[in-house]
Amino acid sequence: MRKQKMQIPRQEPACDDGRINLSCLPVNKKVTGCKIVEGVCAGPVVCPLSRVKAGTTVCIKELAAAPEVQDRLRELGLGEEQRIKLLSSEANVICQVCNARLALSEKLAKTILVEPLPSPAAA
Repeated sequence: MRKQKMQIPRQEPACDDGRINLSCLPVNKKVTGCKIVEGVCAGPVVCPLSRVKAGTTVCIKELAAAPEVQDRLRELGLGEEQRIKLLSSEANVICQVCNARLALSEKLAKTILVEPLPSPAAA
C-alpha cells in the first residue's frame, strides 16, 4: 500500500496588511505641453505640477491618476481646488499642503494638473 501525501490548499490571509500601492498607472489623457514663464504656465490654463517653477502657489484643478491613487492623494490633502505651494522640484517634487511638507515623485506630480495663482506681489 502506497502512502499518499495530503495536499493542504493554500489560503490567502484573512486580514489586509494595510499597504497601499501608490504606483502610477499610465494615463490616457493627453496633457498639452506648457512653457514656464516666471512660474506661470503659458498657453493652457492647467499644467502638470512637475512643470511648475519652485516657489509658485498653485490650485489643483484635476487629478489624472488611477482612481485608487486619486483617493489616496485626496486623503493626503491634495484634492481638487486645494491651494499648495511648490517648494522644490528637483529629483522629487516637494510641496506645502496646509502646514505640512509632502514629497512626491516626478511621475506622480505629472498626474496632478494645477493652475498657477498670481503671486501676492503681482496682485
